[in-house]
Amino acid sequence: MLTATTNNNTSLIRNYIIAATTVMLMSVGVADMFNNPQRLAQQDKLDGYGRYIGAGLVSYGKSLAR
Repeated sequence: MLTATTNNNTSLIRNYIIAATTVMLMSVGVADMFNNPQRLAQQDKLDGYGRYIGAGLVSYGKSLAR
């Protein structure tokens, strides 16, 4: 009976370590994906284009209103 409890505790600890390691590695992977410098530069570029497109739409709307 004592060996069954020891085996259960060992399995529980092993499974906990596996789960904790998986969560940590996945968290690091997701963080690297979202904080990638190339992605941030692309987002800045898209934000810059958005300003020009917004200004163009406002200008076009004003020309229609006249």
